[in-house]
Amino acid sequence: MVGERSDRSRQSLESPRERANGGIDRRAFLRTAVSGGFALGVAHVLGADDFLAAGDGEVRIVTALVRTDPEDPFSIEERVRHVPADWHAAVEKAFELNELLARVGFTGYLGSAVVPGDYDSGTATVSIGVSSEGATIPEAIREFADDVSINTETIIDVDDVEVRPESARPRILDTAAEGAPAGVACETPSSLATLGPALHYPPEERSFFVTAEHAYEGMPEPVGEPLSLPIRGAKGIELGRVARAHPVADVAVVEPNGPVAPASWIDAPTPARVRGQLTKYGLADLLAREERLEKVGALTGHTTGRIQGIDAVTCFTDDFCRRGQIRWGGEMDLTDGDSGSVSYYADPEGDDEDVLVAGFNNARTWWPGQSYVWGISAYRLTEKHGYHF
Repeated sequence: MVGERSDRSRQSLESPRERANGGIDRRAFLRTAVSGGFALGVAHVLGADDFLAAGDGEVRIVTALVRTDPEDPFSIEERVRHVPADWHAAVEKAFELNELLARVGFTGYLGSAVVPGDYDSGTATVSIGVSSEGATIPEAIREFADDVSINTETIIDVDDVEVRPESARPRILDTAAEGAPAGVACETPSSLATLGPALHYPPEERSFFVTAEHAYEGMPEPVGEPLSLPIRGAKGIELGRVARAHPVADVAVVEPNGPVAPASWIDAPTPARVRGQLTKYGLADLLAREERLEKVGALTGHTTGRIQGIDAVTCFTDDFCRRGQIRWGGEMDLTDGDSGSVSYYADPEGDDEDVLVAGFNNARTWWPGQSYVWGISAYRLTEKHGYHF
């Protein structure tokens, strides 16, 4: 499942990236960006009206959405901090450029990610993956990048090599008397995955179970299919049935229908209570400070790793690109059965057990030269679909 290749993997080297070619000129670049509704982004990248000419001082950013009442998932407030204005300007510009890259595309484009520098540097980099040494970034894009660094990484033979972590026994509960925590095994009709923490939908004030949509392998439309909780030495428990499937986000949202309710805690070495989630700038802040994320998967258990890129675009595995991804850790931090786990960070202002969800783990690299886990960020899931952790 995780890192699994299919015929679509090879197709992904052409289809999303052949929307434009490497010879795109300035006029075509601007026309594509503006017609895509991104005129404001172009103004940012061009530096119109010195929009990005930040001076001394600080800028206020929202780093997290946090519950004021730990027991009420809908009592959400913003967590803020102040950061250097020049750093904020560089990161904002990198976000804009990354979005333009995804919208415009060019031959060989496999994805990109924003890598904020530390606060003292006041810089940010956009890392771009290309499929062959012959692929080049159009000069129009390089010109508009201005003072944002571009790092090009060549990815050759994506389908050639796959190294899997050693097999492990899944983390199966002995009992569900205290509920179903995240980080343990769950089962679909076709495979085993990891149960995520409760996913909440504010418009209806409802809470759901959640796991990876690709765990319903071979089911083009998994809505209505069951999700079960295996119990060691006993019959498993049906948690509910898929109410909504989001294949691009790779998330299956499961409506509870049994005796077990969705839980907002993770079965970590020290049990962790989900108190909220990180924003895009919250992730940028962690990367700037070289903080690490954690995860608990049903197969590999508890691991930690550094953040390698945020707001990433990933076009490796399908005939479409996924946006708002996190790159973190290494390929050995995830294996088959870990999909559906979440990456998280200890809440610096909460109780000892409180954590903030960073994102959803769906896959990992399997090609030489790069090593990370990727999956959709919590903030992107909120922006696109309205859910939060």
